[in-house]
Amino acid sequence: MRVVLAAGFAASVGAALTVSVLASQREARVMAAYPPEGQFLDLPMGRIHVVERGQPQGTAPDLVLIHGSNGSTRDMSFALAPALEDRYRILMFDRPGLGYSDPLPAASLAAQAHVLQQAAAAMGADRPLVLGQSYGGAVALAWAVHHPDHIAGVISVSGPSHPWDTPLDPLYRLTSGKLGAKFIVPLLTAFVSDAYARSALAPVYAPQAVPDGYAEHFGLGMSLRRSSWRNNARQRADLLSEIQDLQPHYRDLTLPIEIIHGTADVTVSVKIHGEKLIQDTTSAHLTRLEAVGHMPHQTHPQEVAAAVDRAAQRAQLR
Repeated sequence: MRVVLAAGFAASVGAALTVSVLASQREARVMAAYPPEGQFLDLPMGRIHVVERGQPQGTAPDLVLIHGSNGSTRDMSFALAPALEDRYRILMFDRPGLGYSDPLPAASLAAQAHVLQQAAAAMGADRPLVLGQSYGGAVALAWAVHHPDHIAGVISVSGPSHPWDTPLDPLYRLTSGKLGAKFIVPLLTAFVSDAYARSALAPVYAPQAVPDGYAEHFGLGMSLRRSSWRNNARQRADLLSEIQDLQPHYRDLTLPIEIIHGTADVTVSVKIHGEKLIQDTTSAHLTRLEAVGHMPHQTHPQEVAAAVDRAAQRAQLR
């Protein structure tokens, strides 16, 4: 019996080491293929990666772009930043724990908003417009709630704002726990194929198609790294309770809020979020994009850019 147990233990250790090596090799390859595109800010809360595009500082309004779940600055630099860089100074941040930014001990919406506000100020943008897509939209709202003197306006693109009653995705439920994070996540990093990761984009974009070149520009493998899986899963698992805490503060917001939401978005429903947000604050304006899904910043960048221009005008920045 002891021999059998010892053999089983040795096999388990060997399998774990093999998975760890495969995961590390994959992470090394993808990070070599998709290195940081910007600079790093060393803040008391950790290091934040920022990519600056557009007009020189002081010559145009400052605009912060915040990506969604398990994304990075590359999600914002594909279609949206090029549509805006002729008239804004653009700062694209990797949210804490994703891309190349350090994680936070507790990456709540409020904590992420705080560190990104500090990062923007370190870049000379003390009162920028802040655009957030999907999860990033909730971070933008938290920025407005907790730092109202350091934000000129919010542009929420397919962003969650109100509580929902659907359960947490089983994958997030599994990988946000201690055992799943320790044992399941390395398996996903080591063995989920690029083809499978690419196929997972289709339902997020539906009913629109994934734009040509997006997957290659974005670098899907960056989202498959163990650190990204774990940080993203924890953030998603905590999002509902944090939205519940954030909602009562919307009535106090007076800054310009522009909401862009596709009517065919099944990831973040316009009825649950965008339509309720305009009821909770008198400063919000909702633009519905008919038959558009969850990614209008990629499929309809000009419509999103127009919302940024409206926010800038309302904030008297233009």
